[in-house]
Amino acid sequence: MTTPRRMGAADSKTRVTLLDVTASIMIEEGYAAATSRRVAARAGVKPALVHYYFRTMDDLFLALFRKGAEANLKRYEQALAAANPVRALWELASEPEGNVLLSEFQALANHRKAIRTEIADYAERFRALQVKALTDLLAGGTGAGLAGISPPVLTVLMTGVGRILISEDVLGVATGHEETLALIEEYLSAFDAPPNADQEAPS
Repeated sequence: MTTPRRMGAADSKTRVTLLDVTASIMIEEGYAAATSRRVAARAGVKPALVHYYFRTMDDLFLALFRKGAEANLKRYEQALAAANPVRALWELASEPEGNVLLSEFQALANHRKAIRTEIADYAERFRALQVKALTDLLAGGTGAGLAGISPPVLTVLMTGVGRILISEDVLGVATGHEETLALIEEYLSAFDAPPNADQEAPS
C-alpha cells in the first residue's frame, strides 16, 4: 500500500502567502490566470513548491475559498450582534472586493463540481444566518413597511441587489444605482434601534 504524500503544514507562512497571492491574481486578472507557475512567480517560489502544499490547483482553490468563507462566517456572526444587524448584513453583502472574488469562484465552479458543491454549502449557511436575523427582528415588530415579505425573500433580495450593483459598477454602469441605494437606505432605517426611552425626546 502506498503512503499518501505529505503536504506542507496548514499554518505555514509560505502556504498562507500562496493563498493570498492566488486571491490577488483572481481579483486582478480572473481565475484562469491563477496557474501554478503564475502563483509561484508572484510568491517568489518555485512552481514545485505550490504542489508541495497543494496537490492540484483545485485543492488550492478549495483551500482559498474555505479560508475566506470561514472568515466571512465569523463576520456574519459579528454582524448579527450589531445594533442594526440588517444594515451590517447589507454592508457585507455589498462589499466590492469580496463579491469580485466570489464571482470568480462562481465562474470557476462552472467547470469544477467540487468547488460548486462547496460554494452551495457555505451559501446555505450564510443564508441561514441572514434568515434568522430577519426573522427575529420582524417577530419583534421592527422593519416597518416590510409586512408580507418573508425573511428568505429579503435575504435573496439583499444579496442579489448587492451583487448586481457591484458588477455593474465594475462595468461602469451607474443608471438607477443612486435611486436604488436611497430606497435600500429607507428600508434599512426601519431596522435602526429606537432611541433610548430614558433619553429626553427632542422638542
